[in-house]
Amino acid sequence: MNFIRLPFYSLLLMVAPHSWAQTLAPSNLQVEYQESPIALGTTKPRLSWQLEATKPAGKDLHQTAYEIQVASNKEQFDEPNLWSTGKVTSARTHQITYAGVPLSPRSSAVWRVRCWDQDDSPSEWSSPATFTIGLLNESDWSAKWIASPENPIHETEENVQNFKGTPKGKLHLTPAKHFRKDFEASKPVRALLYATSLGVNTIELNGKRIGDRHLAPGWTSYHNRLHYLTYDVTERIQEGGNTLGATIADGWYAGYVAYGLFVNVAGLDPSRPGRSYYGKHPALRLQLELQYSDGSTKVIGTDPSWKTAFAPHTEADTLMGETYDARLEQDGWSSPEFDDSAWKNAILDEGHKGKLEPHPGVPLRAIEEIKPVSVTDHKPGVFIFNLGQNISGLAKLKVKGKAGDRVTLRFAEIFHNDGRMSTENLRCARAVDTYILKGDPDGEIYLPDFTFHGFQYVEVTGYPGTPTLDDITGVVIHSDTPLISEFESSDPILNQIHSNIVWTQRANYFEIPTDCPQRDERMGWTGDAQVYIKAATYNADIASFTTKWLRDLNDDQWDFGPYPNFAPSPFIRKGMNFAAAWGDAGIICPWHFWQVYGDTTVLEEHWEQMEKFMTFRKERDPQNVGTKVGDSGFGDWLALYQPKTPVEFIDLAYHAHTSQLMSEMAMALGKTERAKYYRDRHRALSASFVKLHVQPDGSLTAANQSKYAMALYFGLIPEGLKQNAADNLAKLIRDNGNKMQTGFLGTRPLLPVLSSHGHHDLAGILMQQTEYPSWGYEVENGATTIWERWNSFIKDEGVHEPGMNSFSHYAFGAVSEWMFAELGGISQLAPGYDLIRIAPRPAGTLTHCKVSTQVRHGKVATAWNLTDGTFKASITIPPNTKAVVSLPIADFSPQTFGSGTYSFSGSYLQD
Repeated sequence: MNFIRLPFYSLLLMVAPHSWAQTLAPSNLQVEYQESPIALGTTKPRLSWQLEATKPAGKDLHQTAYEIQVASNKEQFDEPNLWSTGKVTSARTHQITYAGVPLSPRSSAVWRVRCWDQDDSPSEWSSPATFTIGLLNESDWSAKWIASPENPIHETEENVQNFKGTPKGKLHLTPAKHFRKDFEASKPVRALLYATSLGVNTIELNGKRIGDRHLAPGWTSYHNRLHYLTYDVTERIQEGGNTLGATIADGWYAGYVAYGLFVNVAGLDPSRPGRSYYGKHPALRLQLELQYSDGSTKVIGTDPSWKTAFAPHTEADTLMGETYDARLEQDGWSSPEFDDSAWKNAILDEGHKGKLEPHPGVPLRAIEEIKPVSVTDHKPGVFIFNLGQNISGLAKLKVKGKAGDRVTLRFAEIFHNDGRMSTENLRCARAVDTYILKGDPDGEIYLPDFTFHGFQYVEVTGYPGTPTLDDITGVVIHSDTPLISEFESSDPILNQIHSNIVWTQRANYFEIPTDCPQRDERMGWTGDAQVYIKAATYNADIASFTTKWLRDLNDDQWDFGPYPNFAPSPFIRKGMNFAAAWGDAGIICPWHFWQVYGDTTVLEEHWEQMEKFMTFRKERDPQNVGTKVGDSGFGDWLALYQPKTPVEFIDLAYHAHTSQLMSEMAMALGKTERAKYYRDRHRALSASFVKLHVQPDGSLTAANQSKYAMALYFGLIPEGLKQNAADNLAKLIRDNGNKMQTGFLGTRPLLPVLSSHGHHDLAGILMQQTEYPSWGYEVENGATTIWERWNSFIKDEGVHEPGMNSFSHYAFGAVSEWMFAELGGISQLAPGYDLIRIAPRPAGTLTHCKVSTQVRHGKVATAWNLTDGTFKASITIPPNTKAVVSLPIADFSPQTFGSGTYSFSGSYLQD
């Protein structure tokens, strides 16, 4: 332990390492980033755990050895029948590949781990955790794909219009379908239900819904891959008669997807533009496996003996909304006593060819409920509820009335200045839910099953009587990525900005990283994803979520190399082949995944596709000068300066950057020759960049803020010229009244570049700026999420540019990375945070700041206070890692500390 002996500050609460026994204990056991998964897609799963300090005041606690035991059941831990590592001398706690008795589909196991600490004292065994291998091959399935023999298309009466009021044609919507099967069973020791659909589904067993997933099983590149979900329904199986039921709707498979983007695409069904990109008919596949104590099994699978009928969801579409006629409910339809003699037999639907795999990500589910802050009588019969927070999800309706009463819900993010709800930015998305009452005298509750919306306001029309605040509830729905961040400072606006960023991430991490949750788009835009991914890792655990999406991205890679501009990509039209900085997500996102989670498996999985992309890039630009040939031309999207940054500049800068990342990833994989190849490519591309764009004094030709930010961030300006370039960037900003002009690509690196090149003060000014354009401007204009445009709403003018104007768009929220890495001072110096950098830096008018996040080793936290020239800081480092600590205290030299909580105080040394 290094003790610091300096006169100008005090180091408090430092104690020597403990020699007590059991200073560490393993906890939070995970398998493939999941807790006790019941359907893994591999027979060689990776096991991970965290370490907790059993003595709170302990310092420099770390693991020196571990032992893993895996058995078929807990009773066999004394002599594990599947795997026992024995005592392994190692500090590893993550991604340890199972290497025991070979596992097969349906194999179940229970495991535990213990560790030895720095004093070679063993911990107690952890609480046991479990995992089960899923169905891995088509031969594991006996269930068939089934569909309804009828798939009527209902043409709506209204024309859907774009934001200018131009008709886009009638909507074509379909009803949801029920499916059911009666079966006899004895009480099993275990019952697992494997469920998937082309489209989205809900599952019921003996009259009760199974699971809490929304829009299951999610969205994939259906032609390449389809996911199934697994439910443990052991307790739901009853002795004797049982009924398994399911309801399916079009979802992303057959419903409307990115209607505004693809409405005029040639080659699609002209009578139904904007929908059915993957297929026209939703289909279902369920396999229920009952395991009995004598070793026998019984399988109930979908086949043509299943019965089907239309559900009360007469319209069901993710973009357009849902219409539910409660008068059409068939009570008890998923219970054994139900008479299905009037139902029709299902038909086989065997056309699907994509690989069927367990869903690797987190559930898409309802996370919380929000009560409205107000309800106003907008005009006779029309009431508007304000949730006070922009969300993704649904509105739950509570209502009492007579049969046939029709209540309509419309959704919006913001109001026009004249008091009207602004729905123009939804474009072609109808985004309307309608509930038709059945007349229950006890009242009725309606929550849609097969749609979602982005909204803060709910307009209710047709309500019988006058609704109260209790009659509408906002239901927040998104992928359940565990939230892990904390940010609190002396500036309320910064605190709100952090809240806005987190809420925007929550709204758009919705099965895939969408650009927006509200309008007729909701696509996994790659440019947005790559600029934001590092910020996302501070705010939530996105490991399994990103694992899933990276497969979507690689599945839809073009056969000649480029990654699509969005993934999944249901249809890519001519002119949308590739975009510099968008397609580069295929390299940048895996690199960040490795850096944050220390996981090289994702690099191995996608290495071939990454190489294919880089070959495409080289062949596309053989002269290493940057090119716009075949580029979609997005550039520095939504930048405020003119002329725009040339695509050729962006293309060359990103080409050089991704070459550097490829070299680093190749080294991590032991591919030394490929690492050298990409280092050479990086040198050649960087030299060309300097020749084309960098002047002898370090200035850039036709300079703007984004050009400098990208060039400096990617290390493309020679060392001796960097400071002058950074000074030029600072001058551009100051000459612009201390305001930004950057778009999606330029904003992410802007503040980090300023802070790392002697202009941290200016970065703080930009962060606290409240005049347009700035994050603070959004807050002062009522924003509760991050806007797509700096000027999405203009003070005294109102909503701007409704044709492309999302009020929940995370790209500009990439500044969260700077808030944590610079203000809070938390970043990694080695993959997986095996070595942490802690260097908090006051900026602007801040007098205190407190931040924390969870890394794979545990919680990292900093808190600082600046009062009367004295800087006080507290830092927390989790077990099994170290941190290099730098503090703005006079005469403080960077020091390396092991785990623990430390406090410091001394004279503030201004940056």
